[in-house]
Amino acid sequence: MTDKKDLKIHIERQARRMKKAELDQPTLIAQTIYIGTLGLLFVLPVIVGAYLGHWIDNQVTGYSVRWTTSLIILGVFVGGVNVYLFIRE
Repeated sequence: MTDKKDLKIHIERQARRMKKAELDQPTLIAQTIYIGTLGLLFVLPVIVGAYLGHWIDNQVTGYSVRWTTSLIILGVFVGGVNVYLFIRE
């Protein structure tokens, strides 16, 4: 008799878990927003670094891409850290 009750309780618990897992499943829109956020977190520091470096290089006389290159590399690093911290959260 207790085996049947234990089995019934176990099955009901499993059914509740399955329903909860089905409801908690992320939608396509939520996944798209998540991926888009990751892209922006990575790309924006690179773009800001490129524009800022280009502006600094234009302020200096002569042809130079030192600041542009340096700030793009820094932007890639900062973007990677942003993505890592966002995913870890």
